[in-house]
Amino acid sequence: MAQNRFHTGSGPSQRQLRVGELIRRRLSDLLMRGDVHDPDLNRHSITVGEVSASPDLKVATAYVMPLGGAGAEDALAALRRNARELRHLVSRDLNLKYAPELRFQLDETFDRMDETRRLFADETVQRDIAAPEGDDEETRD
Repeated sequence: MAQNRFHTGSGPSQRQLRVGELIRRRLSDLLMRGDVHDPDLNRHSITVGEVSASPDLKVATAYVMPLGGAGAEDALAALRRNARELRHLVSRDLNLKYAPELRFQLDETFDRMDETRRLFADETVQRDIAAPEGDDEETRD
């Protein structure tokens, strides 16, 4: 038997990434088709950006965002209310020993991308990017 039961690298293991992607695809298909019998949940068009699985694959955190970002808290509350049914539907086609517990978080990567674009559009940053590298030495004198 191997001494290290879990991946000891700095990031997630290949198995975690693969299971996370399988759960993401299945979850987004379920939400797109409206398989959950909750009108509050079916009212939202939800994007599943990423699913990260814990090392033991018993917990999966789905990062979600409603289309356009409107009603994010309502959509998140509806997902959390229906987590047990979603867990059952997602795990039906997965060949895992345990059905992972689904947790939902708002996906903030879109907000971070907008902030990064705003920073790059700033005049000061544009001036620094456009300045040749030799100009830095002249300004130090």
